[in-house]
Amino acid sequence: MNDAPQDASTAAPATGSAVDWRGTVFLPRTPFPMKGDLPKREPGWLERWEQQGLRDRLRAQSAGLPKFVLHDGPPYANGPLHIGHALNKILKDVINRAAQMSGRDANYVPGWDCHGLPIEWKVEEEYRNPKGKYKGGVDKDQVPILDFRAECRAYAAHWLNVQREEFGRLGVLGDWQHPYATMDFSSEATIAGEIGKFLLNGSLYRGLRPVMWSPVEKTALADAEIEYHDHTSPTLHARFPVLRSPVEEALGADVVIWTTTPWTMPANRAVAYGEEIDYALIHVDTVAEGSLLRVGDNLIVALPLVESFCRDTGLEAHSIRRVLKGAELAGTVLAHPLRGWAGGEGGYDFDVPMLPGEFVTADAGTGFVHIAPSHGEDDFALGRQFGLPVPETVADDGTYTVQAPGFTGIHVFKAHEPVWAAMEATGRLAAKGSLRHSYPHSWRSKKPVIFRATPQWFIAMDDGNQIRAKALDALAVTHFVPEVGRNRITSMVAARPDWCISRQRAWGVPIPVFVNKTTSEPLRDPEVLERVTAAFREEGADAWYKPGAAARFLGNGRNPDDYEQVMDIVDVWFESGSTHAFTLTPERDLPFPADLYLEGSDQHRGWFHSSLLESIGTRGIAPFKALLTHGFTLDETGRKMSKSLGNVTAPQEVTKKYGADILRLWVMNADTTEDQRIGPRILEQTAELYRRLRNTLRWLLGNLDGFTEAERVEHAALPELERWVLHRLSELDARIRRAVETYDWSGVVPEIHAFCATDLSAFYFDVRKDSLYCDAADSDRRRAARTVLDALHRCLTTWLAPVLPFTAEEAWLARFPSEDGSVHLQRFPDLPPEWRDDSLAAKWAKVRAERGLITQLLEADRREGRIGSSLQASVQLGASGEAAELLSPAIWEEVLIVSQVTVAAPPPLEGSMAAAADEALLATTAVAPGTKCARCWRVLEEVGTARHADLCLRCDAAVG
Repeated sequence: MNDAPQDASTAAPATGSAVDWRGTVFLPRTPFPMKGDLPKREPGWLERWEQQGLRDRLRAQSAGLPKFVLHDGPPYANGPLHIGHALNKILKDVINRAAQMSGRDANYVPGWDCHGLPIEWKVEEEYRNPKGKYKGGVDKDQVPILDFRAECRAYAAHWLNVQREEFGRLGVLGDWQHPYATMDFSSEATIAGEIGKFLLNGSLYRGLRPVMWSPVEKTALADAEIEYHDHTSPTLHARFPVLRSPVEEALGADVVIWTTTPWTMPANRAVAYGEEIDYALIHVDTVAEGSLLRVGDNLIVALPLVESFCRDTGLEAHSIRRVLKGAELAGTVLAHPLRGWAGGEGGYDFDVPMLPGEFVTADAGTGFVHIAPSHGEDDFALGRQFGLPVPETVADDGTYTVQAPGFTGIHVFKAHEPVWAAMEATGRLAAKGSLRHSYPHSWRSKKPVIFRATPQWFIAMDDGNQIRAKALDALAVTHFVPEVGRNRITSMVAARPDWCISRQRAWGVPIPVFVNKTTSEPLRDPEVLERVTAAFREEGADAWYKPGAAARFLGNGRNPDDYEQVMDIVDVWFESGSTHAFTLTPERDLPFPADLYLEGSDQHRGWFHSSLLESIGTRGIAPFKALLTHGFTLDETGRKMSKSLGNVTAPQEVTKKYGADILRLWVMNADTTEDQRIGPRILEQTAELYRRLRNTLRWLLGNLDGFTEAERVEHAALPELERWVLHRLSELDARIRRAVETYDWSGVVPEIHAFCATDLSAFYFDVRKDSLYCDAADSDRRRAARTVLDALHRCLTTWLAPVLPFTAEEAWLARFPSEDGSVHLQRFPDLPPEWRDDSLAAKWAKVRAERGLITQLLEADRREGRIGSSLQASVQLGASGEAAELLSPAIWEEVLIVSQVTVAAPPPLEGSMAAAADEALLATTAVAPGTKCARCWRVLEEVGTARHADLCLRCDAAVG
C-alpha cells in the first residue's frame, strides 16, 4: 500500500452473506479530519495559544532547567517579509522548540535592526515623491536632523510591527511582546557604551585610509554591504617617461602601466614593480594602423606579458634590447603621464618614484602597477611605507576636487574620456579599451563603488587588544554547521584590515567622541561617556543632536569650543554586532555567550563577523558557542528570485493558500545548509508529503480510539513485529536527539516521512489492519498492536511538533482533549533502552526483503486475473529456502497478508501459478483453498465449521 490503510478495507460482508458483520469490525474512528484546511484553522490555534498564555507557561514550566539561547540575528525593518526571512525564522523556531522539548529552557527573544541607510533612503524617497505627503517639495538636507530622525524612527516602527505579525503567523514562538530593537533607547545607550569601551581601551582611532565608498549614498561601506556584479570598465595603457635610473638603457624609455580605473590617474604618485619579475626593454619597429604607439619608441613591460601587450596596443614588430630584473629598477624616477599637460596648470609636474611591491604580478597588464594611495589598499600601504602623499582628489559625491587639476567637478565614472584625451595630448596614451569583469557594487543602491581615502574611525585589529588573534582563537573552538563555515570566516578574519566603523549618515547611533582641536586626539574620559549613555537611555541617541549637547556632555570643566563633536554615526554592522550586549543580559535572564547564532551563509562576513569582533574587543570571548548557516532561496529552476522575472514566492501567499505548516515542512524537508528551491510545483509536492504525514497521524488516532492503560502490553511480551517497530522508534529518537545536540537537522524530516510512508503505512499498518479491525477487543495481538500505536502517536506528535506546530497540536488534542493542554508543553518521550534491538532489526530487514519478492508474485497473479486480492492466495515456501527459516507459517500469513502459508520440500506443489526467481526464496503462489470469511475476508477451509456459517473461527469467537 502507498499511504495509510483505507478505513473500510475489510469492512464489507461477503457476497450472499445473510448477516451484515460491519458493525462488529473495529474500524478507525477519530475527530481528526483527513483534510488539514490549514489556512483556516491555523489562526485559531494561534489565538488559542495566546489565550492559554502558552509562552509564559513554558517559561514557568522551564524554571530551573538548563538554558538554551539562540540569539536572533536581527532582520531589517524596512518592508514585508520575503521567503528568505521565513526560511531563517522557521529554522530557528524548529531548533528552539526542539531544545525546549528536550528539557532545556529555550527562551527566544526576536530582534530587529532599525537604523541605517535603507530606511534613510525610503524616507528621502517620500520627500521626493510628488504624490507623497510632502508633494515632492522637501530637500532632505534642509530638514532639521531631529525631524528627519523622527521620520526614520516612525518608518522602522511601522515595518517592525508588520514583520512581527507576519513572523507570528508562521507559528514562530518567541517573546514578541518584548523584542529587542537597535533603536530602543536602552539599545542606543548600550551601543554608545560599547563604542566607548573601544575608545577607552585605545583601540578606536581616527585615521586616513581608503575605504569602500558609495558616491551615490555618500558614505563609507562595510565589506558586508558590498555585492559583486558584472560591469564594463574602461581601460588605459599609460606611459611614464623615465627621468632618472640606475639602468642606463632605461633612460629615454617609458614604463607602461595598465589600469581598469583611468579615473585614478590624477591621484597617481608612484609605480610599483615586482623585484623578481623579468622586464623587457623593447624597441618598437612597426605598429598597426590606429595604434597610439610610435616607431622608435622604447618601452618597458614584463617579459611574460610582451605578447599580450603587443596585441592590446597594436604593436606589430619589436626587438628586445635588454631583459632586467625588477630589483634593478630601484631608484628609478618617472614623470607623471600628465606632466606638461596644458589643462593641468602644472599640477602634475612632480616626480613619480618606482617602488617595489610584493603584490605586483606578471599575470595581466604590463607587470607594473600605478600607485594611487588615495584609492587602493595596496596603494595606500605602499605609500605609507615610503611616505607618499595621499591627495584628496575625489569628493564624497564622486566628483574630482581641486586636487585633480583640469578635471575638477567631473564625476569619476565619466572621467575616462577626458583622462584619455589629456594623455593623448601629452603623447603618453599607449592604448585604451574596455573590460567586462566582476566589480563591487553597493547592495542597497546597486551602483558601483570606489576606493576612496577619507578620515574615518577605525577599530584596530592588531594593537594591544589583539582582536584578530583572540578572534581566531575563539573560532578554533566554535562548533560549525556545516563545518565548511570554519574556513570561510577564519580566512576573512585573518586577512581583514582594521574595522572602519564610521558612516556619514544621520539615522543611527552617533559615535560619541569629542576630539581635541589642538592635539587631534580623542577625549578618553569615562565620566563624559557615562553622561552620554545616561542621556541616551532616557532620551535616545537624539540627545547627541540637541542644542547644547557638547557642553552638556563635556561638563563644566571643559570649553566646547576646544573640541570637535564627531557627527558620524556608527556602522550598522557594529550595532547589530553588539546586540548581545543588550539582549543576553541578566534583565532578560539570558546568559552570555549564546549557544547558537544562526543566519544565512553570507553572514560569515556580516553579522557573525561583526558580532565576533565586537565581543572579542569588549569581553575577550566570542558571543556564541556555535554558528549555523543556511543557504539562499531560489526559484524552481535555480534562479535568483526577482520581481522583474516574476519568480518570487512570497511567504504571505504560501500561508494563504497552503498554510504555515506547509511552508515549515518545505524548509525542514530540504538540506538547509545548501541553497533551497521553491515554487508552485515544489509547494504542491510538499503539500502531498504533508498529506501522507497527516494520514499517518489520522490512522494512528483512528485505531487508538478508546485505548486505555489496561490494554498495554509489556515490551517482553510483544510480538517480534511490534518490537521491531519500537526498535525503529529508538533509531529515530537517537537521530532526533543528535540533531538537537548538533543543530544539524538535515535529513531528519525526510527520515520521519520515510518511516511513516514505508515502515508504517506500506508495511506495519498494512500487516496489522487485520488484527486491529477483526481480532477480539481483548486479544493479545490487538492489544500489542495498540500498545505500539500509542508509542507511535506520542513519539510522532512530539517529534513533529517543532516542525508542524499546528498539525501536531491538533493531533495531540484529538486524543488528549483539554482546555489548557498542548503538545508544546510536552517533552520528547524518553524511550527505554531495551527497545533498541539491532539483531532483531537485521532479521526483519531480511523478512521485508523476502516479502518484497513474494509480493511481486502476488502482483503478477493479480494482474493476470488469478486472484483479486492477496487474501485469495496461498503461498508455499520451500523448506530449504531462507524465508521458511525466518518466521513461522502463521506469522508469514500475517506479514504477506495471505490466507495460507505452508512450508514443504521442493518441488513446488502441482498447480502453482508462479515461482520466485530467487533460488534462496523457493516460493510459489496458488489460489487459497476454502471459503471467504464474511467478516475478515480471509479464505479458509474452516469457514462454515463455527456457530456462524459464514465466519472463520477467529471471527466467530470475536462476535460472541
